[in-house]
Amino acid sequence: MSLDESAAGNLSGHRRILGVCWLVYGILRLIMGICLILFSGTATVMFGALLGRVPDPLALMGDFHIVYAGIVVLTVLCGLIGLLAGLALLVNQRLARLLALLAAFLSLSEIPFGTTLGIYTLIVLLPLRGVSPPIRS
Repeated sequence: MSLDESAAGNLSGHRRILGVCWLVYGILRLIMGICLILFSGTATVMFGALLGRVPDPLALMGDFHIVYAGIVVLTVLCGLIGLLAGLALLVNQRLARLLALLAAFLSLSEIPFGTTLGIYTLIVLLPLRGVSPPIRS
């Protein structure tokens, strides 16, 4: 059995598991994005309370808003790509591998679930180049 056949068999065995996991992860990330948007005022007040002794609090507050907006965008983007990857994996579309790999790379920064699912996806979907097959006796 060649490595390509092994990788194809490996993908078919894990496709349903990955699809369901990415659907659940995508829904959770979208819920998290909605919560980030709803509680942005609270986050701003809490961060502003930390700036009482800073010489230029307005500059730091501007930086906070930029970083917070980036986190919201990343969270919603990860959620949408996770949902699309999950659906594509479950219905066996051609774009499923690419979407799942993109979702895996984007989710690696989310400890512990995104990191775990991202690493699992990378192990299953990336080809094993340069690894010799096991020796049979």
